[in-house]
Amino acid sequence: MSRRSAAVAASVLTVLALGSVSACSSTSSAASGGGGGTPTVKLMAGGLDKQIYLPYQLAQQLGFYKKYGVNVQLSTEQDGGVGAEDAMASGQVDMAGAWYNHTIEFQAKGKAVEDVVQLSGAPGEREMCTKKSGVHSGADFRGKTLGVTDLGSGTDTLTQFLAAKKGVKTSQFHRIGVGAGSTAIAALQNGKVDCVMTTQPTVAAIQKKGVGTSAIDLATTSGATAALGGAYPAAGVLARTDWVNSHKATVQKVVDALVATMHWINTHSAADIANKLPASYVSNQLVTKADYISALTEDKGQFLPDGLMPAGGPKTSLATEQLVGDVKSSVNLSKTFTNDFALQANKTEGFKTTTTPAGPNG
Repeated sequence: MSRRSAAVAASVLTVLALGSVSACSSTSSAASGGGGGTPTVKLMAGGLDKQIYLPYQLAQQLGFYKKYGVNVQLSTEQDGGVGAEDAMASGQVDMAGAWYNHTIEFQAKGKAVEDVVQLSGAPGEREMCTKKSGVHSGADFRGKTLGVTDLGSGTDTLTQFLAAKKGVKTSQFHRIGVGAGSTAIAALQNGKVDCVMTTQPTVAAIQKKGVGTSAIDLATTSGATAALGGAYPAAGVLARTDWVNSHKATVQKVVDALVATMHWINTHSAADIANKLPASYVSNQLVTKADYISALTEDKGQFLPDGLMPAGGPKTSLATEQLVGDVKSSVNLSKTFTNDFALQANKTEGFKTTTTPAGPNG
């Protein structure tokens, strides 16, 4: 889910030639769906085993991609590798399971990318801090070293935004990339950072080891609204607008599957969800299955029940980008997302929508 540094940006350029071959292959396969075949879509997520991104894999486990007539090949970005959204923008994959805010950043850079289905109304993140850090809000960031997934990532943007809302400049604290999972935990244990912004199941592991506690809640829609001033649309499915326009039937199939998944999540318990996911996702060196279920029960409120971009969400996301300084040019929010596919999916299945959808102005 991260925007990479100049060095990684160079690697993105390197894969452009390979990406064009990949894009041609996947585009050809997807287009074949109109002739009666099953279209294939390549989707890379910013961490398939993270709870914030669980719908992508869950849809596969439930057989929903197959049910709705699309073959989705899932992959996950690797630490130090090309980010999911960059792989999508370069044509290496067709879709990215990444945060909505990247569509705003891409538009500011002259690239047309849109969010076709929104899975969460909150970042699903928590600012996990050591007890001696004294951090309770962004106002306490002065003089601290704060861990983020990568510099330029969504967690980096949010960290800067929390500080800026409290009048703390980025020059008054230090940010370093610590990844997630064991590397993020080690950064706290070894005193490399005072806090780290991370997700479940890393949050549960940090709490269980006693090396940090939740200082700021961005994991639920209510927590995000309190800290950020409104719902913050995070995990969604992003794709290049030109690809979406030329593969609308295929996009609809993917969205149908994911909307059905969101409805399933909304009507099932955390234990039900955990039982459907790969065993390695819910029980590993970081957490037990019981820990995973407990953490998901606590943060399950981040997921939207119907895949719709929530009203006010795009404006909140744009405000964070502008305050942090990542976006200085004007942005047409209506081109950064669409609710058309999700509305059709809900209508087709007869699902009652409960999310107030965002209008053209966000």
